[in-house]
Amino acid sequence: MTEKRPRRTFTPEFKKQMVQLYENGKPRADIIREYELTASAFDKWVKKSQNSGSFSEKDNRTPEEAELIGLRKENQRLLMENDILKQAALIMERK
Repeated sequence: MTEKRPRRTFTPEFKKQMVQLYENGKPRADIIREYELTASAFDKWVKKSQNSGSFSEKDNRTPEEAELIGLRKENQRLLMENDILKQAALIMERK
C-alpha cells in the first residue's frame, strides 16, 4: 500500500520556474519526475501561465465566472438586508 504524500505548497516563483523550463524545451515528464510534481498540478500551472501570466485563481476566471461570483455576493447582501428589514418591521409592529 502506498503512503499518501503530504500536501505541498509552491510559491509563484517556483511555479514560474517550472513553466519556464517547460517553455524552454525541457520535457514535461522529466520536470514532473525530477521535481516530484503531480501531472495535473503542473498542467494547471502551464495553462494558467499561458492564459493570464498569473497563478492566482482570481486572475484566471472567465468574465462569466467573475460575474457569477459578483452576483452571488450581491444576492447574499440583499438577502441579509431583507432579513434585517423583516426583523425591524416585526419590532415596529410590537410597539
